[in-house]
Amino acid sequence: MHIRLINPNTTASMTAKIGEAAVRVAASGTRISATNPQAGPVSIESHFDEAISAVGVLDEIRRGESDEVNAYIIACFGDPGLLAAREITRAPVIGIAEAAFHLATLISTRFSVVTTLGRTCIIAEHLLQSYGFAHHCRRVRAAEIPVLDLEDDGASALDRIVEECRRARDEDGIGAIVLGCGGMADLTDQIRDAVGLPIVEGVTAAVKLTESLVSLGLGTSKHGDLAFPRPKRFTGHFDYLSA
Repeated sequence: MHIRLINPNTTASMTAKIGEAAVRVAASGTRISATNPQAGPVSIESHFDEAISAVGVLDEIRRGESDEVNAYIIACFGDPGLLAAREITRAPVIGIAEAAFHLATLISTRFSVVTTLGRTCIIAEHLLQSYGFAHHCRRVRAAEIPVLDLEDDGASALDRIVEECRRARDEDGIGAIVLGCGGMADLTDQIRDAVGLPIVEGVTAAVKLTESLVSLGLGTSKHGDLAFPRPKRFTGHFDYLSA
């Protein structure tokens, strides 16, 4: 089984880190290949960043279709380009936010999300609504950490994340915490030990869900809105997409 893990931003060190986290939980017969677009934002912290990064995600999936990839993971908590990605492949495509929400509801009746910046809390709340998990989530919290601080200042960032997770534990009446950034993938064990609650991290959650779908022979439906896009001509910069 070959899973392509796509980091939608262009920071190679983060791609390597989330790839290592995925390999640690993958089954022995699973191959993980971690990639990122060559062009786009170095981190994703806004609707604008997500819109730009989605094109890179789709390009990576198109490349994967010639690499015998069995499934894809979009390793950004905004799940940028998720439905468009599902349109262009029969393989399963899993976003890490959707995966984390699903698993959190299987181990607790209420959870909170701890993410990076306050403005991204709103994006996470939109996802909770559209995925149908809003009634399970008590609160979306921000540690007020720019995403790239997870690369450059790990110890300080970890302390702030742990502090916010402890507030969630003590104030929100929850049973589990979802980490709201793929860049936190290497911190799960330390946060769990410090907080004492189940910590659901989206990259690793998505790996196990993806393995389940592939082993069950379940791929993306090509009936309805996730059917392949109608062939058409694209102009200018996007001419390469013409069919």
